[in-house]
Parts: sequence; C-alpha cells; structure tokens
Amino acid sequence: MAKGDVKRVVLAYSGGLDTSIILKWLQTTYGCEVVTFTADLGQGEELGPARDKALLLGIRPEHVFIEDLREEFVRDYVFPMFRANALYEGQYLLGTSIARPLIAKKQIEIAEKVGADAVAHGATGKGNDQVRFELAYYALKPDVKVIAPWREWDLASRTKLIEFAEQHQIPIAKDKRGEAPFSVDANLLHASSEGKVLEDPAREVPDYVYSRTGDPEQAPDRPTYVTVAFERGDAVAIDGKKMSPATLLARLNELGRINGIGRLDLVENRFVGMKSRGMYETPGGTILHAAHRGIESITLDRGAMHLKDELMPKYAELVYYGFWFAPEREMLQAAIDRSQEFVSGEVRLKLYKGNVAVVGRESPYSLYDQDLVTFEEGAVAYDHRDAAGFIRLNALRLRTLGQRRKKLGL
Repeated sequence: MAKGDVKRVVLAYSGGLDTSIILKWLQTTYGCEVVTFTADLGQGEELGPARDKALLLGIRPEHVFIEDLREEFVRDYVFPMFRANALYEGQYLLGTSIARPLIAKKQIEIAEKVGADAVAHGATGKGNDQVRFELAYYALKPDVKVIAPWREWDLASRTKLIEFAEQHQIPIAKDKRGEAPFSVDANLLHASSEGKVLEDPAREVPDYVYSRTGDPEQAPDRPTYVTVAFERGDAVAIDGKKMSPATLLARLNELGRINGIGRLDLVENRFVGMKSRGMYETPGGTILHAAHRGIESITLDRGAMHLKDELMPKYAELVYYGFWFAPEREMLQAAIDRSQEFVSGEVRLKLYKGNVAVVGRESPYSLYDQDLVTFEEGAVAYDHRDAAGFIRLNALRLRTLGQRRKKLGL
C-alpha cells in the first residue's frame, strides 16, 4: 500500500518494547497519526504505564484508548466457547485464540470513532495471530487497510530492534536488552509461553517459565472441594456465591493456581503450516471445562451430547484459525447454545495436586433416572426382555455379513 494513503492508524498497543517500536516505526515510515488501543483482558499487568509510554512517544491524550474488557471477554467470548467444550487438537483450551476477535472488534470500533483509515497489530509473520487479527478486521470492516510491521520492516533481529529503539529514544527496560528467553501472552483465561528455551520439544519446560500455576508436586496435601453452579451452560456461582463472569473465572484461577492445575506442554499445528511447541497455563479454564462436562453428563440427551462432541473439533478449529466472525462459527454456536437450554445445576469437584475430578453433580433437569439404572428390583419403565429384540435388530447386518464370509469360505 502507498505510504501516503494512511493518515491515521489504530494500533493494538501493549505498552511493551515491541509495540512501542511499532508505534514509532508507523510514525516514521508512514508519516501518519497513531492512535493506541490497549485492552485489559485480565493479563495481570498495570496498564497505566502503557498510557504514559504512549504519551511519551507523542500520542495525543484523546488518542490513547485503554479499556477494561474483562467482563465482556469472559461473558461474550470465553463462555460461549466453553459451552462447546472446545479443545484444539484435543488439548488446547484456546486462551490466546479467543482473545483476538475481541481486540480486533474494539480496534475497528475505535477506527470508526476517530476516523482512522488503517489498523495495525504486532503479530509476527510466522504465527497464527496475524491471521486471527486480520480475518476479524476484514469481517468487520471489509475496506479497512491493515498494516503488519513484522511483514514489512527490516528489523529482523533483536539487535536491530534495540538499535531502532535507542535511535528514537524509546525507553528500554534492562531485562529487554538481551535476548528474551521466551515470549508470553496472557489474559484472564490463560498464560502461554513459547520460543527460545521452549523451542526444543525434547526438553522439559524449566520451572521459571510457569507464572499462573504452582508446582503440582508442591501443592497442598489435602484436596480442595469446590461447587460450581451453572445456568443454561454458563457458570454463575462458586460454593453458592453468585459472581460475574470475570470474577468467577478469576476465583477459579486462584483455586487452580494453589492446586497446580492447568499446565499443558503442547506441540501444535499452526494454521500457517508449521508445528510449534508452547506451554499453556489455564488453571480456571481447566476446572471450568471439567465442571461443564460434568453438568452436561446428566442434563444432555445422548444424541445431543454425541453430536456436540462431533461438532466440537470443527468449532475449536474455527476459533484457532481466526474465523470467530465467520458464518459457520455462528451457525455452530446457534446449535450449541440451543443444546444448553437445560444445562443448569451444580457440579462438585475435587482439586488435588494438578488434577480435577468431578465427584458430584445434580440438576433439576437431570435425565439420570436411578430407578432405571438400579440393579434392585422395582417398578421401572425398563423391561429386560426388550433388549433381545433390540440386539437382534442391531445384529442383523452383522449376521448377514457373517453369512457371506462363511459362504465364501473367508
């Protein structure tokens, strides 16, 4: 794109060294006005410094946007995803993936508000995030201009980044001058670490990498019991105390941290085609996932449950790839949400040294009928003799196949 075509750009800005360099690079390369947007998604960092650094780098005060999105993040993104029990490649709870559409959505809203003609992000050209951000941008504002500095500039090494920062008087923390041992992305749902010391999948993750979970071996010797209440598939209370979505997830995070729950060492397949190794910590999400499956086990019909399990990998893939605003994800969401009509009740869980176990579940809409499953005699709606015809009908095609094999001497 022609540099002069961009007059004002909204940058997804963390306040860290990389996005500060991007901010100055946009100013010097495009000669445009930069508007910064910093999202509080529960990453656990003070966001005041992000505002101060933006102002220091010449951003007008009215063009520094910092928004607390924690409740919206959990209510409108995390919870809908957890209704689907979404796991990418059977393990990953999608903590990074699910944050990107919300950040992109707010960027576009700010762009419309301030009359910007472009948006920019700090994702690299090798990762998934560039895809997630840009698919969301284009879905929400088809004619938007997108600037991805990591795909344009020649600052290809840490040394060059530091040199650029020094040249433009960008403050550099002492721990940022050397090569970063690994990179971290965090929000209220998870913390992910990847790169450098984690790049060799044969090496165990060093203890110093973990930030959200305690060592399971050092966790309390006595289990923690917790009860999670659900309404229509969403968690609404812990141990009888009603909580907002973000407050509830934060409480589960604390319980998970204490008990060493939620660590995942994963080699995954990125959308862009390569495999990568990352370490994910999702303490509250791991508990929530187990609890949700627990309440579904007594409230969902077998057919609905099995269909959900068939749809889940596709749903998780769509979230991972960045298709949150695509019609197919919305179609799947509608089906999943319909299934949650009676997914209400309470689940009791036992947390112990890195493990989560469902130890009790109850619901006013339970489909579990003790009279049906009991071995004791009683007036029940199930006649054992009915099973004979059921089995014979299901065996018909197998018997037919067996007869053909016998006839052919196979």
